[in-house]
Amino acid sequence: GAALQATTIPCGVVTAPGQRQHPAIVAQAAATLSEMFPNRFWMALGSGEALNEKITGEKWPAKNIRNQRLLECFNIIKRLLNGETVTHYGHVKIEDAKLYTLPKHKPLLLGAALTNETAEWMGGWAEGLLTGHKPIHELKELIGVFKKGGGDRKPIYLQVQLGYGEDEEKLAADVFHQWRTNIFPGKVKGDLWKVEHFDALGEFVTIGDIKKKILVSSNIQQHIDSLKEYAELGFEKIILHNVGRNQEEFINVFGEKVLPKL
Repeated sequence: GAALQATTIPCGVVTAPGQRQHPAIVAQAAATLSEMFPNRFWMALGSGEALNEKITGEKWPAKNIRNQRLLECFNIIKRLLNGETVTHYGHVKIEDAKLYTLPKHKPLLLGAALTNETAEWMGGWAEGLLTGHKPIHELKELIGVFKKGGGDRKPIYLQVQLGYGEDEEKLAADVFHQWRTNIFPGKVKGDLWKVEHFDALGEFVTIGDIKKKILVSSNIQQHIDSLKEYAELGFEKIILHNVGRNQEEFINVFGEKVLPKL
């Protein structure tokens, strides 16, 4: 909300309804933001990670159960945004819930997926897809299975993690500090729930390992060339995430030197 009122750009969130956040609360928040800032807010719904969600004290479900819960939450949120009164008893419980202020323009409800299996499944029900960057041939496969699963003609958003900074040594140190455990797949980190778990995982990572997963460079042209490759795949939106700490520098430099070249 703060970002939407302070800027004119569209904004989106990735959220995992069902355990820490009840889908009725998520729907109400989405409706409010969409009414206040028409056509500027979207959501990507995912199954969540234990680090964020397990604080409720409830048992952390297996991935297949989390996916079932996610689909229930998606349907609840969509029905509420359509103005229905919703009662549902499943992995999530909701009784006689109704939104009384409905936005004139409903927010886009994407599915958040990193694997081909999840992307194909989401193709059948999500209104679009948000995924993370990976090698071009792997992204082509993921796009293909999403469309095969029912996502043809639905928008696909890509989030690209990268590291940029003029000081290479400081850049490497910041990227390592901020992002070292995020190079592991969801099936590894999704069930970890303590900071100590992630610290232990990070002991096995080097900056070289990170550079195999994301582009970490002070060279502007390298970033331009990399992003052009992603853009050629036809994504509706590409979201850039600088994983270092120099966000103001990143925004200024990429706004001036990178985005105009894409």
